[in-house]
Amino acid sequence: MTVYIDPPTWPGHGRMWSHLVSDVSYDELHAFAEGLGVPRRAFERDHYDLPSHRYPDAVSAGAVEVSSREVVRLLHGAGLRRPKRRAQERSS
Repeated sequence: MTVYIDPPTWPGHGRMWSHLVSDVSYDELHAFAEGLGVPRRAFERDHYDLPSHRYPDAVSAGAVEVSSREVVRLLHGAGLRRPKRRAQERSS
C-alpha cells in the first residue's frame, strides 16, 4: 500500500492543508485515512484534505512525500482524478 501526500501549502479556513491520495484505489486511501483517524468528511472527490498539524502523522504512518504537481500526476495516471465540476455544469 502506497499513499502520497503533498506539502501543506493550500490555505483554507485559517489553516494550511495537504492532499492525501492513492495511486491504486479509493479503498486503499480510505483504509489509510481511517488508520490515521481522519474523518470521512475530509474526503473531497479524489483526496483527503489533511491539516498541516497532521502532516507528520501521515508521513510517520507511511505516506510518501511528493510535490503537489506529482499528486495530480499520480491521480491522473491511476484514473482516479475527479475534477471539480464547472459552475455552468452545476447550474444545469
